[in-house]
Amino acid sequence: MIELLLDNKVGKVWDIAQLVSDITWKTTRIGKPGSLEFTLLRNGIYQTSDFQYNNGDIVSFRMDGANVFYGYIFKVGEGKDEGVKILCYDQIRYLLINGTYVMKDVTASDLVKRIAGDFQLKLGRIDDTGYRIPTILEDNQKLLDILCKALDLTLIHDGKNFFLYDDFGALSLRKSEDMRLDFMIGDRSLMYDYSAERSIDNETYNKIKLYRDNKKSGKRETYIAQDSANIAKWGLLQLMQSVDENMNLAQINERLNALITIKNRESRSMKIEAIGDIRVRAGCYVHIYIEDRGINQPFLVEGCSHRFDGSNHTMSLELKVI
Repeated sequence: MIELLLDNKVGKVWDIAQLVSDITWKTTRIGKPGSLEFTLLRNGIYQTSDFQYNNGDIVSFRMDGANVFYGYIFKVGEGKDEGVKILCYDQIRYLLINGTYVMKDVTASDLVKRIAGDFQLKLGRIDDTGYRIPTILEDNQKLLDILCKALDLTLIHDGKNFFLYDDFGALSLRKSEDMRLDFMIGDRSLMYDYSAERSIDNETYNKIKLYRDNKKSGKRETYIAQDSANIAKWGLLQLMQSVDENMNLAQINERLNALITIKNRESRSMKIEAIGDIRVRAGCYVHIYIEDRGINQPFLVEGCSHRFDGSNHTMSLELKVI
C-alpha cells in the first residue's frame, strides 16, 4: 500500500496517493540527490477546493508502512491536459551549491557534520570514517563534490567505502558493507533481465603519477607506480594527480600503492531488471546469483530506479564489483 503526502508547510497536508500515476524513485551512490517523480491528476474528484502544489512543498512517500522518500518539490510541469509532472529531490539537493572550506586533520565524518551545521541540514546517523585527512583546501567548490572527494580519500587510504545519502529527511553517512541486504537477486529470485560489462574505458589506470612543486628548490617532484604487464596489454592509461606539499615520502608512497591497487583493474558492472523491493537503494550491497555466468557474490548498487504503476512495482539496478 502506497502513502504519498503533500505538505504545503503552512498547516495543510493532503494524501495524494489516489491522484498520481507513474511514480519513479531514483537513488545514485555518488554525486546526485535522490529524486521522486510522478504525474498528478489535476482537478481529481478527491481534491478539495483549497488543494495546491508549489515548489518547495514537502512530499513524503511510504510503502507498506516503510519510509521511502522525504523531499521537496523542485519542478512543476503543466500543460493543457490534466496531468501535472512533479519532480522532487531529497535533502542532498541542497549540497549542490558552492562553498569554501579550509580544514586540517579532519575525517570525512567531521566534514559532513560541519557542512550540515553551516547550511542547517538535518543530520541522521553519521558513522566514523576513521581516516584523518591532513588538509582540506576547497575554494568555491560544490559542497557535494567536496564531500565526495573526502570519501574518495578515505577509500584510497583505508579501503573503506562510505555512502552519503538522505534517510527520509536526515543526512546520513554509512559504511556500505554494513548496508548488506539479507536476500538474493538473480535466477528464480526477482530478476527477469540483465546485462554485464567489463571495461577499461573509465576509472582504469595502469600508471599512477603523483607530483608536487618544491618551493625551496623550484623544481617539480614526481612519484610513479605502474604495472608494465597491464601497460603492454591495454596500452598506457595514466592518472596524474598533485599531492599536498606537507605530505611526507611515506604518505606519498601509501597513496601511490593505494591508487594502483584500486585503479589498475577492469571495472565490472551489471544492469539488472527485477521485480521491485524498496529495501534496495544506491549504496547498499546486494547478493547476485546468475548460474550461466558463474556469478554468486555481492555487488555494490551504484544506481537504483524504482517504478510504481498501479499494482506493478519494478526496479532497474546499476551494479558494480568493488
